[in-house]
Amino acid sequence: MLLSSIEPRAVARGDDIPDAIRVGDTTLSRTDIVGAAGALAKRLAGVQRVALLATPSASTVIAVVGSLTAGVTVVPVPPDSGPAEREHILTDSGAQAWLGQAPDDSSLPVVPVRLHARDWHSHPEPPPSTIAFVLYTSGTTGAPKGVLLSHGAIAVGIDALVEAWDWTPNDVLVHGLPLFHVHGLILGLIGALRVGSPMIHTVRPTPHAYAEAAAAGGTLFFGVPTVWSRIAEDPESARALSGARLLVSGSAALPVPVFERLRELTGLAPIERYGMSETLLTLTTRVDGERRPGWVGLPVRGVQTRLRDERGADVPHDGESFGGLEVRGPMFFDGYLNRPDATAESWTEDGWFKTGDVAAIDPGGFHRIVGRESTDLIKSGGFRIGAGEVETALLGFPGVREAAVVGLPDPDLGQRIVAFVIGDGLDETTLIDHVASQLSVHKRPREVRIVESLPRNALGKVQKKLLT
Repeated sequence: MLLSSIEPRAVARGDDIPDAIRVGDTTLSRTDIVGAAGALAKRLAGVQRVALLATPSASTVIAVVGSLTAGVTVVPVPPDSGPAEREHILTDSGAQAWLGQAPDDSSLPVVPVRLHARDWHSHPEPPPSTIAFVLYTSGTTGAPKGVLLSHGAIAVGIDALVEAWDWTPNDVLVHGLPLFHVHGLILGLIGALRVGSPMIHTVRPTPHAYAEAAAAGGTLFFGVPTVWSRIAEDPESARALSGARLLVSGSAALPVPVFERLRELTGLAPIERYGMSETLLTLTTRVDGERRPGWVGLPVRGVQTRLRDERGADVPHDGESFGGLEVRGPMFFDGYLNRPDATAESWTEDGWFKTGDVAAIDPGGFHRIVGRESTDLIKSGGFRIGAGEVETALLGFPGVREAAVVGLPDPDLGQRIVAFVIGDGLDETTLIDHVASQLSVHKRPREVRIVESLPRNALGKVQKKLLT
């Protein structure tokens, strides 16, 4: 069973946890979750696919658990999605109803989610091949695609991380991440329910909220780089996390200066990991292993990786050479909904998934993600340059708080390196010279633009396609 820690038999034998899930000011016991989810599962009989406006709320928790119990596929919809995006998700997914809250402009029926309803009847366990979620990608190259994730794939993926991080029921997970993506929904919520560890969702991932959760017993903290950067800038809140067991960062590269500042303030070196909606989490540093700034570690159990150059040849694992990252493993998706063409294009003929990311692997198998092949691999003057290493050099300069590097069209170089930088008292020429002194001269930005903000999506990832 995917949610093995809250199966009815556990409740029947009195194995309750009074504060199993806390979202904001609402606390749900294990009994609350099983009873309310059981009642919802009963009402979902005969339904195949439902849409969920995935707000950070107790209602979302019950909606997800009730649907999974009934074997009904959930289509999480971002609460801030616009009408066009929402209509595409609903039409493409074929969702038959909304669970709980629904947008005012929707014509779909609504199945209410009642936190205080109770039903203790057992439900047949869905087969591992049952699709649990259709997660829609960010749609940077066209309309968002629906990623099909099964009960079995999710269970295998979570169990591999449990092993790598020594995640146990004695942990208290803390995060404030969105509940419509892999990081917050599958790893955060479903992971906690599978492991049996209590979870505190802070609604918003602010430094103060994380510090309060630490005081309430939090031991395992999830965040994206933006969250950790803000915590690193708040020494009092950061020091409050010094009693935690693990700080985990993902969804984008954690800047090395933030890694080092967190280690200085908390005494903890962050865990970094890598994954995608299509593959779940495939790489991570480990609780008992090396945690190297800027590197995402080793493959989790069952995962294999390889690097390929533009001609399809192997790239050496020397820690410096980089190529397209390809992976295979047991926790992968079942394809894109209604998109057999895109599904086929994502796989090599010999069965490897093409991530679209560029990486380097050292002789010991440690992985470093250079970035997206489409935006972070810059070809300038005959050289192949990873945007990430230029960003790291910039972030090491005093006063630089954030940096994003892109390759913009250039009639002479093919692409010229342009850096968008946020900070105080910065000079463009000084920054260019600083990078040239830290890296090869051909990796220096040809242009630095001092800006007040960078465009980001809901997970804090910089949307580089908007930087022009």
